[in-house]
Order: sequence, then structure tokens, then C-alpha cells
Amino acid sequence: MPGGARPRRRSVGAVSAGWLAAGLALGALAALAGCTAQKPTVAPIRVGNAFVMQASGVQTLAGYLVISNLGAPDRLLSVRSSAGGKVVLLGPSTSGGPAARPLTQFVIPGHRLTRLDPTGDHLEIIGSSPLHEGNNVTLTLVFAHAGTMHVQAQVSNPQTDSGGYFGP
Repeated sequence: MPGGARPRRRSVGAVSAGWLAAGLALGALAALAGCTAQKPTVAPIRVGNAFVMQASGVQTLAGYLVISNLGAPDRLLSVRSSAGGKVVLLGPSTSGGPAARPLTQFVIPGHRLTRLDPTGDHLEIIGSSPLHEGNNVTLTLVFAHAGTMHVQAQVSNPQTDSGGYFGP
């Protein structure tokens, strides 16, 4: 060779060991990526015990349910009903009177149960289609962070004591 320099040669064993190390590193990365992608996600908000009450001859329904929030605080922004009409979010009167006051949202505290019931926050469905006791209505709840959820609410009538005052 001119100039006396000889090219370096790697042994076959060194090249194979390099490829083996690279392959093992890629395999380890793939395994780690698979572990993080397989974590089950639990919805932080769950809704249950939903029912609506319709007294005979009254076109307004009162809606009640329980919201379990296992995560960070959230807000219930709106509700729609499969029975049609307009769903209004109502809270207790601030003046101590019997009238409820309309709200723009319900605050859902983190790591707590929130009950929509006759003595506090609740829903009112105005102008819905006729409903029959024992049937179900789908309520679509829209949360600021948890997104949209659907829940079945059974129709009850307090005058016939179907399920009692607090529903089925």
C-alpha cells in the first residue's frame, strides 16, 4: 500500500457482536414500548342510578343520577334527552326559597360522588315527548374533560310510587 497505511479490518466476530447488540437494543425498546401502550385506561367518570320522574299530567320531568369521579375535577356542561325537549341544569335557590335556579354547568369535584337529587342540583326536562312509566330515556351528558357519555334513565311516577321518591 502506498504511504504505508493499511486499512483496518474488523474481525467477523466483532461485526456480528455489533449487530447482535443493536438487535437486542431494538428488541428491548420494542418491548418497553409495548408495555406502556398496554396500560388499561379507566374512565375517571362513571354515571349510574339515573331516573326521571314524571307526575301525571305534568310535561316537565325531573332527572336525577349519581356521578362518580375517580380523577381530577370536571364540569358537566350540558345534557340532552332522547325524549326531546330542553334539558336545564338546576341548583338550589340561593335565597332559601323553594324555587330552583338555572345553572350553566355543574362542578364535579375530583375523587368524590356527586348526587343530582331533589334537594340539590338536578336536571329538568321541559317539553319532552310523552313518556310511559317503566320505559327508559337516554340522557347524553357532555363533560368538559371526560367528553360525552350516555346513560339510561328509567321513567318513574311519584304518584304511583313506582320505585319510591328516589327512583328505582
